Amino acid sequence: MRSTACDPMTGLRSLARHSLPPCLRLVFAMLSLHDDSLPTCDSFNRREWLRIGSASAAGMASFFGQPMARAEHVEHDHVRSFGKAKRAVLFWLTGGPPQQESWDPKTEAPLEIRGPFNPIPSRTPGMNVCELMPKTALLTDRIAVLRACVTKDNAHSSSGYQMLTGIPHVPPNAESVTAKAPNTWPCLDSIVRYLKKDASGVPSSVAVPEHIWNDGNFPWPGQDGGFLGRRFDPWLVNCDPSKPGFNVPDLALQDGISTLRFDQRRSLLEQVDSHLSRVDVNAAVKQYKHETQQAVNLLTAGKVRDAFDINRESPQTRELYGMSRYSQSVLLSRRLLEAGVSLVRINWTRIADQPNQGGWDTHAKNAESLKSLLMPMMDQTYSALLEDLEQRGMLEDTLVVWIGEFGRTPRHNGNAGRDHWGHCFSMAFAGGGIRGGQVYGASDRDAAYPVDGAVTAADVTATIFHCLGYHADTEIHDNIGRPFPISRGQVIKDVF
Repeated sequence: MRSTACDPMTGLRSLARHSLPPCLRLVFAMLSLHDDSLPTCDSFNRREWLRIGSASAAGMASFFGQPMARAEHVEHDHVRSFGKAKRAVLFWLTGGPPQQESWDPKTEAPLEIRGPFNPIPSRTPGMNVCELMPKTALLTDRIAVLRACVTKDNAHSSSGYQMLTGIPHVPPNAESVTAKAPNTWPCLDSIVRYLKKDASGVPSSVAVPEHIWNDGNFPWPGQDGGFLGRRFDPWLVNCDPSKPGFNVPDLALQDGISTLRFDQRRSLLEQVDSHLSRVDVNAAVKQYKHETQQAVNLLTAGKVRDAFDINRESPQTRELYGMSRYSQSVLLSRRLLEAGVSLVRINWTRIADQPNQGGWDTHAKNAESLKSLLMPMMDQTYSALLEDLEQRGMLEDTLVVWIGEFGRTPRHNGNAGRDHWGHCFSMAFAGGGIRGGQVYGASDRDAAYPVDGAVTAADVTATIFHCLGYHADTEIHDNIGRPFPISRGQVIKDVF
């Protein structure tokens, strides 16, 4: 995967002080052609995929970008929530938040397992959460907690790939790997962008404020369009909305480029396009024209530019979320949703001069890191997002997913930290048709393994797609036309 400042429509590669992409180079009189195609690799048996759904009505519907329910689907109670979410947020906690000190406190376990923090009651009778989540505890009637998520993978990169795509990495437990065959399944964000086309310069999926990476700046696989092609990558906006005077400069015309001059250049571009339309062009040129048109739409449409103007928010609202880079990115995500973006993923950002680099990978000083930084920031920002969406009348049709790549080990290590644990961990859904005030699944006494209601990453993606109005057997097609269902998981019906 390429590391870019912003990837709005494959060609728009740089929204924040990086080199401009080919499409904007032409807009600003710097023309170049390129081919962004990716090799296609299918790590599954094609016959199996074709048997699953190649002839389904849902698959035909998805090919044209429209969700469609198959006639043979039985109308269960949970179907009433099918497609209730118009939009979704992935509240992504990079590094692996501990289940024991969040949604699944273990009062009966020994101290070396349960840790120094106590559980507190939540608004939901019988549901306790960690004492470091006081604001969230008051909102659990809107939240469905999953306490038995499983990847069986203890590496950030490969378990993260699984949670971002719903497909296990080959091989598992592989750290510092990047996107390459056979692990080229598109991320959930890209599938949404494939199914729901961009409209009026507004992308259907955006990731902020940076890509997810391992030490050494190794970007995890599963963050791009994979075998769908680069034009379905989510926008990747590298930014820091917490900085005074924040703006994304490449969403405006360059200095010295007046509106009149831009219109003249666009007119020249249209003349070039008119000429090219009369001759045979290769795939690179066709892709280039597509990217250029979307870049022009972006520069001339105001919705996205206005959404990035976070300074329009009141100081009170900004302080409600918190003033960290991650917290303000969450507020920015709400503005993007209001502008028409269908899915936003907010990736937790590291903080220098903090234990464990200010991330959730708490191999040392687990309790100190959680108490001083991680949990207060998360609790404030997550609760602010839910309350803000509810006050704006958006929570009912906005799915909010509290999620990371895995959990933490039951026992502390010699550095008073917890290590990687993909055998059982917690996540949460809220809004978008979810029935709040419930816990689904259970772990054992040590929060080590599921004892009931285990769910996989594939089940999670199937459930997210269900909320957005797409059955798991809806088809996507790679760049040579082969069909694949968007998820191989089962919808978690009990959360609706």
